[in-house]
Amino acid sequence: MRRVALVTGAGGGIGRAVVAKLLQDGFAVMAVDLALADLPCAVDAPFAALSADVTDEAKVAEAVGQCLKRFGRIDSVVHLAGEVGQGPLIDVGLDEWRRLLDVNLTSAFLIAGEAHAALKSSSGSLLLAASINGRNGGSALSGPAYAVAKAGIINLTRYLAKEWGPDAIRVNCIAPGPVNTPMVTRLPAETVDALRRSIPLGRIAQPEDVAGTVAFLCSPAASYLTGITLNVSGGLLLD
Repeated sequence: MRRVALVTGAGGGIGRAVVAKLLQDGFAVMAVDLALADLPCAVDAPFAALSADVTDEAKVAEAVGQCLKRFGRIDSVVHLAGEVGQGPLIDVGLDEWRRLLDVNLTSAFLIAGEAHAALKSSSGSLLLAASINGRNGGSALSGPAYAVAKAGIINLTRYLAKEWGPDAIRVNCIAPGPVNTPMVTRLPAETVDALRRSIPLGRIAQPEDVAGTVAFLCSPAASYLTGITLNVSGGLLLD
């Protein structure tokens, strides 16, 4: 039986790589994002796409419903939707603070709640995306709201792992460091170079590096892992 994954944030740099990797690994994929241009697809792989705002409860319910209607089940939900901020706290307005918390954290609450029944039925897995900013306090490069929201994602992972364990649902998290996507390439070249030099492996991650970790956590090889947050940072952050 073909496994089915619902991927949010599928139009981003990491999201596109994750969709491609899961298709390669034999998943049917429902890709969800507001921006769906240039999403990868494979000729022989079941694939569907939906434009949806994952901070909108009705749209999240629609995404889960469309996935079930198209493919009949959901084995993995990979929630990658997110948006970075910038600047010190005193420069962040209340509207921006609330918006970034909604995009990065409330969206995870919504997709988890909507997908629970389907994941319980399949003994599936939920994979949430944090950041090393959620573990080390972050900086003005990504702003306070992003760091706080990603810390919330890590604790939501722990909470749900305990609450949903009896339902045979695994809940895990990734915490990427700098990745070669617009979140990093928007920064000045000297800042990117300083980030690269701070990484023990000596390079900025490619989206495919993160996609491999996601695929592992969605696979049977990770069947006894739940409640963990894996740093995908090239050694920039060490447990």
